[in-house]
This record gives sequence, C-alpha cells and structure tokens, in this order.
Amino acid sequence: MPHYTKELLIKPSSARSSPGETLVVTPESTGFDYLTFRIRRMLRGENFSAKTGDCELGMVVLGGRCSVESTAGSWLDFGGRAHVFDGLPYALYLPIETEFTVSAATDCEIALCFSRAEEKYSARLIRPDEVEVEVRGGANATRQINHILKPDFPAQRLLLVEVYTPSGNWSSYPPHKHDVHSPPNEVDLEEIYYYKVDRPEGYAIQRVYTTDGRINETLTVRDGELVLVPEGYHPVVAAHGYNVYYLNALAGSARSMAATDDPAYAWVRESWREQDPRVPLVTGSKGR
Repeated sequence: MPHYTKELLIKPSSARSSPGETLVVTPESTGFDYLTFRIRRMLRGENFSAKTGDCELGMVVLGGRCSVESTAGSWLDFGGRAHVFDGLPYALYLPIETEFTVSAATDCEIALCFSRAEEKYSARLIRPDEVEVEVRGGANATRQINHILKPDFPAQRLLLVEVYTPSGNWSSYPPHKHDVHSPPNEVDLEEIYYYKVDRPEGYAIQRVYTTDGRINETLTVRDGELVLVPEGYHPVVAAHGYNVYYLNALAGSARSMAATDDPAYAWVRESWREQDPRVPLVTGSKGR
C-alpha cells in the first residue's frame, strides 16, 4: 500500500499571477515514488536554468512561446497557443542527466512534469501535428484526449495526456483505476491532474475513492489547482457553463495506460449511442 499525503487537492501559491514557480509537488511532499510536477510562469525575456538529474522530463507549454538550450540539444522559439483553450500543445522531452535553460520569447506558462528514471533516451520536441487527438466516451461523458507522451513514445516511465471536458460533461468515466500491476488488464500508475478552467470562477468536481473506503474524497477543483491520484477510482465532472482542461502526468510499474473500470458503473459504456458534437473543443496548431 503506498504512503501518501492525506491532502489530495494542492493549491497554487497566492502569487500565482506573478512570474516564478507557482505550484510544486515532489515525492517528498506527496509520498509518490516517481512524479514531480512544477508550474512556472515566465515574463518575456526571462530565463531559468535547471537539471533533470535522476528524472526524465516532459515540458508542456501551456501558453506562450519559449526556447530551450540544453546539453541534449537546442530548440528555438516554440509554442504559440495563448492558453490551453487556444490550440494543441508543444512539448519537449528531456532525458535524465540533462542541464537546460528556458528562455521566454513571450510571457508564458510551462508545466514541468518529471518522473524518476534510470534509462537515458533521446531528447525530442513534440509538435502539435504529432499530437494524436482522440474523442472518447459518449453522451455527456464525451471528452477530448490529446496524447502527448504515449506508451509507445521512447521514454522509460513518463506518460502525458491533456483532457478537455465540455461544460456539464463527465470524464475519466466510467470511474477507472490503475493501482494494481496485472498486465495487460491493469498496471500500477501514480497520477497527477493539473486543472485549467476557461473562466476564473469555474470549477470541476473530482472524486477519488477506493472500494474499501480508505480513500473517499470529493473535491471541488478550480483553475490552477492540482489533484493527486495515488490509487483508486477518480472520475471528474465539469460545472455547467465551464469547459475544463487537465494535464495528466503518470508513471509507474509499466509503460502502459491499462486500467479497469469500477464494476458498479462499467455498464454505462453500453448505454452510449452518440457523442457530444461540441467535442473536440480545441483543434489546430498555433505558433511555429
């Protein structure tokens, strides 16, 4: 059984509109084995430097443009969407033992998603036209999945997807879990949900629960907040009137997204007859 913080909802610092690191979770603060997650806001012309150390890194540009120079290569002026509801993502994968410097070409917001790793893979820029867009689910559980780092991406553990849930819809539904290593049906993955909402007063509701009741949380999540999923089922619903985005970072026992539905709700899949025509919510690329 994993040891983890009792606080599954993590809020940003009060200065989240200011430049700098606005949110950070680490294995030391959460009890996770693999994932570290950081949000950084940068002003045009600002730089910051860091090292991946014993982690592989997926850097997702949430908004704006930046350049990266590193010991694994250089990538100039990439990104372009103004915010996550404005286009498909650019992301940069950097391997372990890499030193890097990020330079902001415009004001920008970046998610730095780290997973502990031992194997070294090649650095790579993922462009919007390489991001697979999937419309998943049905009825008012229709949502958009942007696959950034899929299981077949050459990395050791880190997996990254973006999910868009339209106003009033459910996602991560039927409730599913991935906390047992039993491939090919299920693998043990820890997971982070980082949220953005298209209007500042909007919110989502996320439940995180285990069958035995050890975890049974119902969380109200707002723009810029984060939810930890150490184990258990974890469905989401977007408040009516508000489109909800979350960035999922996952890592664990295998390079797979295999999960199992809560058997009490798995029947819902068979009831879907059509998909919500509002989805996909976001298409096309911005920038260069």
